[in-house]
Amino acid sequence: MASWDRLRALALVVDGFRTEKRSVDVSSQFTRVTTTVVFAGGGAEGRGEDVTYTAEDHDWFPEPELPGRTTLGEFSAALDGLTLFSGEPKMAAAGDYRRWALESAALDLALRQNGVSFAEATDREYQPVRFVVSTRDDAFAWLAASPELELKLDPENEWERSFMERLAATGRVRVLDLKAYYTGTPVDVVPDPELYRTIVELFPDVVIEDASLDGACGDALRGEEARLSFDAPIHSVADVQALAVQPGWMNIKPSRFGTVARLLECIEYCDAKAIRMYGGGQFELGLGRMHIQALASVFYPDGPNDVAPSEYNAGGPRAGLPQSPLPRPTGPGF
Repeated sequence: MASWDRLRALALVVDGFRTEKRSVDVSSQFTRVTTTVVFAGGGAEGRGEDVTYTAEDHDWFPEPELPGRTTLGEFSAALDGLTLFSGEPKMAAAGDYRRWALESAALDLALRQNGVSFAEATDREYQPVRFVVSTRDDAFAWLAASPELELKLDPENEWERSFMERLAATGRVRVLDLKAYYTGTPVDVVPDPELYRTIVELFPDVVIEDASLDGACGDALRGEEARLSFDAPIHSVADVQALAVQPGWMNIKPSRFGTVARLLECIEYCDAKAIRMYGGGQFELGLGRMHIQALASVFYPDGPNDVAPSEYNAGGPRAGLPQSPLPRPTGPGF
């Protein structure tokens, strides 16, 4: 792992720690809560965001030992023994989400203390980031407000063919997320081979994310492997290797990997296997959004990145929002 080998040796001083909780009322049924980890040392601070979805899982947070002078690699290894939750979290993936908050905060601090950017530390360059807007609202209203937007949409079994024909005719849909690997969430979609066949027919150039490969659904996607992508099942290189097909695409959400090392291992594996990548967000409320934008800027700037600025989550369709591509990040840190 060339990138991690460069990062793990970074000198790091950690002698302070605190957390900052944020929340936004999304609806009467859902309040989005995240926790920002702040590590301090050497006159600098580094931050990382815990995107665990269940609000009550943010009520308790571990306090890692503060080693003083160390390296990023040594500090990451020491986190292996840390108890991340006081009890069992509501979602199995929450352990990775919390670990990523700690890891990304340590990475941010190490970069700042060494006066380098993430791009410089990995011997790469930042590039402008193409982004798509992921929405479950009225796609046509978004395009009316900003005709140049590119979209990532979540098809539903209730979508009629005429509606899908109108969407396809816009030429602005880049990713369709079928969410076949979510269970017990408000966004679950039961795999439907008829929906899959219609998508294949009407959207011949669109990336198809998280589709079921079982039974008639898999039959509907035969020959479409080059535009298949996966997200929810992927937490490591081993998960990519375990897929029934080699997809053409991968949605990289860093918090799903837990550690910086596992994230970079997967990115480099996808590069080696010619699997194209794009970034994905998880309703970050703070700097976690900038972290996924920085990763996209270094590793997959031209992909259909689901990393739109947070202003897109703060209201409905309207003019005046930042447009793609995002400018290159600047300054030291993550």
